[in-house]
Amino acid sequence: MNNLQFEALLNATLSPQLIKDYCPNGLQVEGRKEIKKIVTGVTASKALIEQAIKFNADAILVHHGYFWKGESEAIRGMKGERIRQLIKNDINLFAYHLPLDIHPELGNNAQLAQLLDIEVQGGLEGHPQSVAMFGTLQQETTGAELAQRIATVLNREPLHIAPEFADKTIRLVGWCTGGGQDYIELAALQGMDAFISGEISERTTYSARELNIHYFAAGHHATERYGIKALGEWLAEQHGFDVTFIDIDNPV
Repeated sequence: MNNLQFEALLNATLSPQLIKDYCPNGLQVEGRKEIKKIVTGVTASKALIEQAIKFNADAILVHHGYFWKGESEAIRGMKGERIRQLIKNDINLFAYHLPLDIHPELGNNAQLAQLLDIEVQGGLEGHPQSVAMFGTLQQETTGAELAQRIATVLNREPLHIAPEFADKTIRLVGWCTGGGQDYIELAALQGMDAFISGEISERTTYSARELNIHYFAAGHHATERYGIKALGEWLAEQHGFDVTFIDIDNPV
């Protein structure tokens, strides 16, 4: 498939035009015209690019690409080296940030809910493009039990901040993968028993305690592996591409 046709296919699936983002979504660095072999990963790091070169990939498809709002426009240093390698090896770079977070089937939030056996009820912000979600567990559970479930599923021990009343059980859950910790107040105001995100800030600890809500920081990378993986699997199954997901270790 032509690289611009490939971008159109992804845009039709992920609808980036419907959400305001912090970076351009779609084709960020143009390479060879024909795309057959794709490497997917969470972040377009140097290590992922090196793996894509070894696989002789035509394209890299990631959640975290380049050209973020507020960063320097200069193509130099670390960014310059990454982009040089892409251009030198004629590899296309495609990136989808918030559109991949919110997709109702392939998205990071949807995939995390499936892994943790949470029944999705809707968007925490009350509209279809909500970046944070909420849902219910099949059975009421304790904070320790949910922490263990997260650790088992993501292969990463979460940081659990218990509320002031630590014996509070959990049935209603809000979540936002990646850097979604500041949705915790909205989750508490809407009656959630717990909130899960990837990252935690210093202020989040006090919010959890004072708002009487369990909080779980499960890792930015760990919570966002599964959307890009699902998107790659969809491209392979539905459109016949040769797709390899490469998980570059990241403890954050």
